[in-house]
Amino acid sequence: MLRDGIERYHALLTDDLAGETQRQLDEQLRLRGLFFGDRALCTVLRPRFLSPAQYRFLQTRGALVLRAFRKAHQAALADEAVLSQFRLLDWERQLVHVPTGFRDASPVSRLDAFFVAESGGLRFTEYNAETPAGGAYNDVLTEVFYGLPVMRRFLRHWDVRPLPARHNVLHALVDAYEQWSGRRDRPAISIVDWADVPTQSEFVLFQDYFTRQGFACEIIDPGEVAYQGGELRGPSGRIELIYKRVLLHELVERGGIDHPILRAFRDGAVCLVNPPPCKVLHKKASLAVLHDERNAHLFDAEEREAIALSIPWTRVVEERRTFHEGREVDLLPFAAEHRDQLVLKPNDDYGGKGIVLGWEVSDQAWQASLHTALREPYIVQQRIALPKESYPGFVDGRVVFADRMVDTAPYVAYGGNVDGCLSRLATAALLNVTAGGGSQTPTFIAEAR
Repeated sequence: MLRDGIERYHALLTDDLAGETQRQLDEQLRLRGLFFGDRALCTVLRPRFLSPAQYRFLQTRGALVLRAFRKAHQAALADEAVLSQFRLLDWERQLVHVPTGFRDASPVSRLDAFFVAESGGLRFTEYNAETPAGGAYNDVLTEVFYGLPVMRRFLRHWDVRPLPARHNVLHALVDAYEQWSGRRDRPAISIVDWADVPTQSEFVLFQDYFTRQGFACEIIDPGEVAYQGGELRGPSGRIELIYKRVLLHELVERGGIDHPILRAFRDGAVCLVNPPPCKVLHKKASLAVLHDERNAHLFDAEEREAIALSIPWTRVVEERRTFHEGREVDLLPFAAEHRDQLVLKPNDDYGGKGIVLGWEVSDQAWQASLHTALREPYIVQQRIALPKESYPGFVDGRVVFADRMVDTAPYVAYGGNVDGCLSRLATAALLNVTAGGGSQTPTFIAEAR
């Protein structure tokens, strides 16, 4: 049924209608600031369609995997031997035990996944538990696509429903603040990140949304804050609730472990979302902790099944013996011999930085990367077959269809509720808008009328 909907949508896109649609899309992208730096956020003319069954499966399987992540986090805070598996830096270990004042280590987060043809149907490859981006972009792109000329015709025959994300960010922020403060007043929200990051345009979209919902909101550079007399203060006065978009490691690199925001956090003087304890699950090693046979006792049977079906084989790169598909292997020689089926990822980076796809490099380059991975925290992960879909673009006055690899990145609220979905498209195996390629497109649930 979903294939029928995609074929109908594509059939509607004559060159004339596609040209009209592209012109309106370009105009809306400019008017609404839908740019990542100076690049247009969306370069295709079709949204991502999911069936109701696909989305429900994404929610239920995601909830199981997230339940396992929470158990791993609890075990890490209770047992130094488990915590060491996440390969935290020294300053991170100092901060993960600081009380946050609220229940969830990551009130707002995002899983990165792919729908695949193999058994299980879904693979979670990363967990962005620190600063998930794209929610406001997704919601505004959704509004834009609803108004496009091609959608006017498509909606006569197909019902499409949006999967918004901004409201859950707001709810999670307010929920954390109420737990932290013990009050139910309406807090001012401070969005904090460097003034020169390419995601500034999304901060403006969040600020507009929060303001329309009745919350005062200010976008603040970390250099603009001071901590004195037990109060964290910014350009407009006291700061109590921070929607933290600045990455913790960049905050420490530029401002040190005693940056005013971190001092205020340690003293319980600010509600910081997401707080430093989120770093435990944000580390890519968190997937290795879930998948490693040494930790199977941490999870119940339902969670172990979900892990086996939905998380690719993942290990921290180190000298050890482990199991791969039921067979005991020596990890480093195994990784050296099977580069065509493996990926190397730094334990804590973003935008595709440092990722090495074994099948795209030479043996010599792979061996050098393995040596690097031994010196610095890295994971090695099983390659998965990336799903592809045909998407239309408008090039030189006509419609052009091209296969794009499709990433499925569901948003998470309160550490366990999957709600909303980011979809990213690319023609290269590394799907990441931050890395300089690809496109974002809004995600809809689609059903025939």
